[in-house]
Amino acid sequence: MPAATIAADTPAQRRSVRHVLRTPRLLRTEVLGGLVVALALIPEAIAFSIIAGVDPRIGLFASFTMAVTIAFVGGRPAMISAATGAVALVIAPLVASHGLDYLIATILLAGVLQIVLAAVGVAKLMRFVPRQVMVGFVNALAILIFLAQVPELLGVPWLVYPLTALALLIIFGLPRLTRAVPAPLVAILVLTAVTVAAGLAVPTVGDKGALPDSLPSLVVPDVPVNLETLRVIFPYAIAVAVVGLLESLMTAKLVDDVTDTRSNKTREAWGQGVANLVTGLFGGMGGCAMIGQTTINVKASGARSRISTLLAGVFLLLLVVALGDLVALIPMAALVATMIFVSVATFDWHSIRPSTLRALPKSETAVMVVTVVFTVATSNLAIGVAAGVLTAMVLFARRVAHLVTLERTIEDDVARPGDRLARYVVTGELFFASSNDLYSQFDYGGDPERVVIDMRRSHIWDASTVAALDAVSTKYLERGIDVEIVGLNKASEYMHTRMSGKLS
Repeated sequence: MPAATIAADTPAQRRSVRHVLRTPRLLRTEVLGGLVVALALIPEAIAFSIIAGVDPRIGLFASFTMAVTIAFVGGRPAMISAATGAVALVIAPLVASHGLDYLIATILLAGVLQIVLAAVGVAKLMRFVPRQVMVGFVNALAILIFLAQVPELLGVPWLVYPLTALALLIIFGLPRLTRAVPAPLVAILVLTAVTVAAGLAVPTVGDKGALPDSLPSLVVPDVPVNLETLRVIFPYAIAVAVVGLLESLMTAKLVDDVTDTRSNKTREAWGQGVANLVTGLFGGMGGCAMIGQTTINVKASGARSRISTLLAGVFLLLLVVALGDLVALIPMAALVATMIFVSVATFDWHSIRPSTLRALPKSETAVMVVTVVFTVATSNLAIGVAAGVLTAMVLFARRVAHLVTLERTIEDDVARPGDRLARYVVTGELFFASSNDLYSQFDYGGDPERVVIDMRRSHIWDASTVAALDAVSTKYLERGIDVEIVGLNKASEYMHTRMSGKLS
């Protein structure tokens, strides 16, 4: 057998739709992955519809249109986009106050805003998100996924608990024997067969709400086209756009790390906008990438291409429209166990090991904790990530500020024989946090009639530093002492020359 036939598929090949279609083994993985994700999407979409205050069909149709559209236009293969809790929380007040038509108009505007944000390069801002914020984001999502399952385990028949335990045993144990079939799919099939055969009265998918019996159709929102409508929907649209992009881009980065491949974040950003536009046109509630279902697809099922994403949407529609009666029989215990597995697999357990915490600076741990706390407390990923980034910025600025030093020496003044001068050598990066203390570190009363400030070991980054140097010079001049600033590098000299004397 030729070496090329037995060699393992490369990551690039596994992402290639053409290669997957020509390789039965990979195609089976993609098909089964899409099926498992579709089954897991059904109760989630219904639950998110309830949160948003809309009919369950709105969430199910949104999940279908989002998954199918993003399979073609997205930048991250194998990532799942659908109706999400993050978007549901944002739009719930609008639905309550203005109704479904305003929701659809909001989703359409959010899609346009996401395309605009992608065009101006919002994806490039991801490089400013520190690693510990990413870790906190992942851990917070894992906690939120787990907490979302708790209500399904409270106030239910006692049979739910052994069924959930059985499903968890299958999901965690089956991969030790074989990975030919996704363990969550086996758990769903086994528990459904057991509950139907034994006639067990336990909560099922059908108890969550009515499943649709027809295909989605084009919808034109019945809202006035004027500034008043824009005033109402714009705040919600920008929130949906930002939260959706943030969750999608961070999930894409997570999948990049898991699969050791790179993805086009800019394409993913505008792809999310196109997907929301399509979803709005079909009367959906909008959405974004889902880290839980993506984890099922990528980690549990091993899918890597756009085929699994496409099939997740197609299977979802087929299951709820054509096989709705059978899907309604699936016990919630099986899906709860699947999502518990997702939360365990998503959480970065290495990040909380004592050895890891001892090795990390306390400021890094603080950034992760702040991100987790704010995300879990608000159930808003945008707030959590913003809090984490802000904390990281403040702690970084504080740490760097302490790295600036001044060394003072008194020496003979070569330019003025017989006189003495004070030379201050400034070392470090000068910006608002470090330059604010610069003014107080000079010995104005004890220095001779000439002072040289040597900047060869430093760099000026902002106007705050120029203003601080101006203040130092003014203080010396008031005492009749000459001040000379030397050793500026080219960039620092340009900034100092352009702004010195013009800031006060």
